[in-house]
Amino acid sequence: MKTPFAILRLAALLMAGTAPVVAESNAPTVPQAKVKIILVGDSTVTDSAGWGLGFAQLLNDRAECINTAQGGRSSMSFLKEGRWTNALALKGNYYLIQFGHNNEPGKPGRSTDMPTYISDLTRYVDEARAAGAKPVLITPLVRRHWDKANPGKIKSTLAPYADAVKKLAAAKHVPVVDLHARSLELCEALGPEKCLEFSPVKTVDGKSTVDNTHLNAQGGLLFAALVVAELRQSVPDLTPCFRAMNESEVRPIAK
Repeated sequence: MKTPFAILRLAALLMAGTAPVVAESNAPTVPQAKVKIILVGDSTVTDSAGWGLGFAQLLNDRAECINTAQGGRSSMSFLKEGRWTNALALKGNYYLIQFGHNNEPGKPGRSTDMPTYISDLTRYVDEARAAGAKPVLITPLVRRHWDKANPGKIKSTLAPYADAVKKLAAAKHVPVVDLHARSLELCEALGPEKCLEFSPVKTVDGKSTVDNTHLNAQGGLLFAALVVAELRQSVPDLTPCFRAMNESEVRPIAK
């Protein structure tokens, strides 16, 4: 297994691109329209509790990011509330779509069975394409629930959702970012103590608890780097939209 710093350094290197060589010309330059990337998902994609803001920070001036993700939403409730219709109205070039956390059982009005989850994601893909955009499916960010019976390992309840996303992506010929696998790999490499550095702490009635699902600002940038590294592989047309990431931005989290 790669060391934590090796994993982070690899992500940084994957993100470091060289500028294209452009022939000199005396002709006036015409500004190119920015690539519009729309983020769609739950709280783990939002700017305040997920990787959305970090993702925007890793874009250069060739692209813009609009984050429509909303906390507490599942693939179903996001549709029912009209949020997907509003996202399509933004006329994005790319739609990055991640759901799963709130599709899990025990969330009234949000939980779904697996066939509904797949049907919802299929609708996102089909309607994005019908609007002339390119959808990208993202498997859900892993919850950092550590397995007491297997120290140092994560026991993920989101694995079935990640598998369903990958199968759908293959069937629909849609690019996929396997954030679930990449985030699980990174968290296990870092270990429980280091993961606390990017896990928010909530205090209620004087009692503090660690949030092992969401991310603070440091975590948002860290996991956004994984998303970008995967996008460079699965959607190479987006590569010119990403800036290089300095090692100093990921070094503090390494063991």
